[in-house]
Amino acid sequence: MHFLIQSNIRNPEDHQRTVEALNELGFSYEVFELAPGMEQIETHSGRTDVFPYGSVKLAKLAKQNTDWFPGSFYGGNHLYEVYSDRYKGYLLNETAQVFRVGENISWKEKEQKFIKPYREAKLFTGQVFSESEWTDFVYESLRGSEASYVQVSVPAFIYKEARIWVVGGKIAAGVYYKFHKQTPFESFVAPEGMAFAAEMIAVFNVAEAFVLDICLTENGWKIVEVNCINSAGFYPNLDIKRVLRSLHDHFSKNTPS
Repeated sequence: MHFLIQSNIRNPEDHQRTVEALNELGFSYEVFELAPGMEQIETHSGRTDVFPYGSVKLAKLAKQNTDWFPGSFYGGNHLYEVYSDRYKGYLLNETAQVFRVGENISWKEKEQKFIKPYREAKLFTGQVFSESEWTDFVYESLRGSEASYVQVSVPAFIYKEARIWVVGGKIAAGVYYKFHKQTPFESFVAPEGMAFAAEMIAVFNVAEAFVLDICLTENGWKIVEVNCINSAGFYPNLDIKRVLRSLHDHFSKNTPS
């Protein structure tokens, strides 16, 4: 399998670590710069057994290359309205509502809400807002984004959050990416968290490869969200080679004849 790696991404360290890991593994790859206004992607190699990795824009454009395998997994079951129906009872934001940016949201006095982008994940980072904070944020940071949508829910107390990479219905790797309040640091995702992720994969395997973000709450482990593996950022403590090896081995063995 051939990896197409975008060089001009938001976190250049991800790019550097990915290239270094591919070199160490000896896997075929090429570096690609996504130019502004680009509407189509091609590889220099002309190969079709391609896995693209980079920004959300790259994942969107690569979806057009229907002859690529595995290609891009963008869209489809990754949409909240799809996976939320299958993961009922396991979602952190079970009662979330969707609003257009700038649309009137009902607030109670001194209420706080957790608000994040609905589909455009890079629009802003999801966080807890008061009514005045959200109003100011929309005015200062989201002007011109009125066609976008946000997901609004009641904040939940979270102890720690982890990202799980899933390939071929199996966990390829998992790392913590955030610890809240006084939660002590852990080097590896707790067995209970990994078991929860495996259980969720059995409930609904979103795609042949995807990323599952989970968290430990006062009500046990929950799903934060599902992300497209082609644009999911790596974290410093992740063994990138494990993820790349899982992708390479699985899709090399399962390439359509």
